[in-house]
Amino acid sequence: MKVVAFERNLQGTGASRRLRNSGKTPGIVYGAADQPQLIELDHNALWHALKKEAFHSSILDLEVAGKSQQVLLRDVQYHPFRQLVLHVDFQRVDAKKKLHTKVPVHFMNQETNPAVKLGGAVISHVVTEVEVECLPGDLPEFVELDLSKIEAGQSLHAKDITLPKGVSLAARVEAENPVVAAAAVPAAAVSSEAAEGEAGETPAA
Repeated sequence: MKVVAFERNLQGTGASRRLRNSGKTPGIVYGAADQPQLIELDHNALWHALKKEAFHSSILDLEVAGKSQQVLLRDVQYHPFRQLVLHVDFQRVDAKKKLHTKVPVHFMNQETNPAVKLGGAVISHVVTEVEVECLPGDLPEFVELDLSKIEAGQSLHAKDITLPKGVSLAARVEAENPVVAAAAVPAAAVSSEAAEGEAGETPAA
């Protein structure tokens, strides 16, 4: 995904305010042993890009002054109540060095799960993104978790996620192995089944 930005020479609260008033968003690019670079981006184009899941988890080609560099989106600051992006941070990536970043989890086959279709179970998505480690060229836009066989009362953890070749869970996530999805039968459904069972019992003579 390509992002076009422009060099920014002025900094400070007043300069940033004037920049935003002109439809631009201030930002910064840092990392990879190079000096931080102040940039500005077209606000509307950035706003629409931020709505795309891949923009948050993919390697981006950032073009500044005709030169392209590979970056990851690292931080976005939003206005508390206006539809306004106040500032963005991008981090340069080195193609030869592994990076740590979060990618979205896509939940697959929930609709065909027997516990959901027949047993009234409800699957909750406890975690919607997971931190992984890989080379920039191996970074996936998302990872998948298969929910087709989870049963009521069961949970699936980070280690149950299908990871592409060259991608591993970050060491902390590997050690903690947090719950990513859990299946439960709502209390109302359980009490309803219990009531039906009692109604079906015949009193002893």
